Formats: sequence, C-alpha cells, structure tokens
Amino acid sequence: MATTSILQATPRFKDSPHPARRHGRFWLAVLIGALGAMAANAQGVPQTQLPRTTLNAGMHLLQVQLAQDYEQRQTGLMWRKEMPQNEGMLFIFEQAGVQCFWMRNTLIPLTAAFVADDGTIVNLADMKPMNDNSHCSQKPVRYVLEMNHGWFAKRNIQAGFKLTGQVFGKR
Repeated sequence: MATTSILQATPRFKDSPHPARRHGRFWLAVLIGALGAMAANAQGVPQTQLPRTTLNAGMHLLQVQLAQDYEQRQTGLMWRKEMPQNEGMLFIFEQAGVQCFWMRNTLIPLTAAFVADDGTIVNLADMKPMNDNSHCSQKPVRYVLEMNHGWFAKRNIQAGFKLTGQVFGKR
C-alpha cells in the first residue's frame, strides 16, 4: 500500500498565490472599500433620518435632529442645500470638552450655539459655508446646537440664554 505525503501531493506556491500576494489583495480590497465609502461621502448625501426632539428657546419651538455618535457628529449638516427656519441639529457628546466645529462640505451658513449641561448658551459662533476655520466653545460643553445663520440674532438670543428640553441635564 503506497502512501503519499500531503506535502508532496500539494504544491505549496504553484497553484495558490504567494502569501504576500494574498495579503496584498486583501489590503487592496480594503483600500477599494474605503475609497468607495469616501466617494459616497464625497457625493454629498445629507443625513436626514436622525432621531428628533423638541427644544424651547423662550417662546420658540425648535425641531432638532440629534447627532449622538461619532459618525453622525462628523457628518452633521454636510450637504444640506437648505434647512427650515425652526429646525437645526443638536450635537451630543459623551462628556464635556472644548468642542470645535468647521464647515467642510457644509453648503448653508450656520450659527453654532455651544451649550452647557443645563441648557445655558455659553457662546455663539457664526460660520461660513465650505470653510475649514475652527469655531470653538469658550469652555467645556456637551452640546452644540447648529441653526441657520442669524437665527439666534434675529430673536435676540445671546450667551447666557437658557434653552430647555428633555435632553439637557441627562447623562
């Protein structure tokens, strides 16, 4: 009875790619996938299906989308061509910190309100579309509310004004 060693019957590299080639193909596939994801973001698809809540700014009711995780906060209001007057986006961070925002891929002018845990506006920043300049909170905050440019000024809402809503004060 003749036996054949598995090593003799199976050529090591002749019929299968060299291990370095297999790894190279893997990383090429990863790169192509990453480029595809970047291309989808570069095509400008706004996120519009985030959860919503209502905030009060005195007598004004605001319908805001909630950007609660890293990816949602990174995309924010990018690619929007317009936004209704009493709508905005509330960015919620896990912990207070100096929060800085820019307007890359953001097509509409916005005003950012940097908001303390209790809903008090710490400072406001007007931001120009398609601009990479940083606009930062003057002290650590967990919330940033973006509204159409001038929304706060038209209503005489300034630093020190207190917003109310179920999200403030929760951890």
